[in-house]
Amino acid sequence: MLLRGNLWGCVMTGKTVLVVEDERDIVELIRYNLAREGYAVKAAYDGAMGAQMAERDLPDIVLLDLMLPKMDGLEVCRKIKENPRTAHIPIVMVTAKGEESDVVTGLSLGADDYITKPFSPRVLAARVKAVLRRLEMREAGEQTVIKVSEDFVIDATRFEVLIDGKPVKLTKTEFKLLQFMAERPGRVLTRNQLLDGAIGFDVFVTDRNIDVHVAALRKKLKKHADAIITIRGVGYRFEG
Repeated sequence: MLLRGNLWGCVMTGKTVLVVEDERDIVELIRYNLAREGYAVKAAYDGAMGAQMAERDLPDIVLLDLMLPKMDGLEVCRKIKENPRTAHIPIVMVTAKGEESDVVTGLSLGADDYITKPFSPRVLAARVKAVLRRLEMREAGEQTVIKVSEDFVIDATRFEVLIDGKPVKLTKTEFKLLQFMAERPGRVLTRNQLLDGAIGFDVFVTDRNIDVHVAALRKKLKKHADAIITIRGVGYRFEG
């Protein structure tokens, strides 16, 4: 039996997804696939409604289209992240190809990830799961030792990176960049976010110099260099 209305699906995961999207066939596609994964799905068909429902219902995550009537997705993102009641809610932007500048703006406003149309339902479900998992890790506290794999360990307490049990010599900036990305696996990070979060304001580094530091870091990580993925026109993502 197909349930219609604002709330669909069973709540096996205990997690609620708010989909803010004006194309009802896309909403239905998302609803069907996320309901199969056990998520409860609510839908808003314009930006103003999406911002209102986020504040009223406090979903666990928001899937946010950028091209929306009444209020565009970037403004919805801004409202959610500036509101103390909703600022903690993770946002995955759903964008059309060619919207790189909007992606960068959205991530800078606090969005956690993005996915481009057309998208695979499986990929979308995996992104939702990954973002929620990262949120749970964050709420449990920052990790002091990150075991990326059996042979790749980052130890923040000792300021040390081990590959195959051997220490890798990194500069302070390289280590901070690696730690910051590894603590947020799967999340797309803009160059400005890396500047602010990993380096801070006491070191003079421009956004393009981030690319130089990442290139040096990859070289030192050798066989694990591909753990740092370049997101063209946006920044980087760590996939340990």
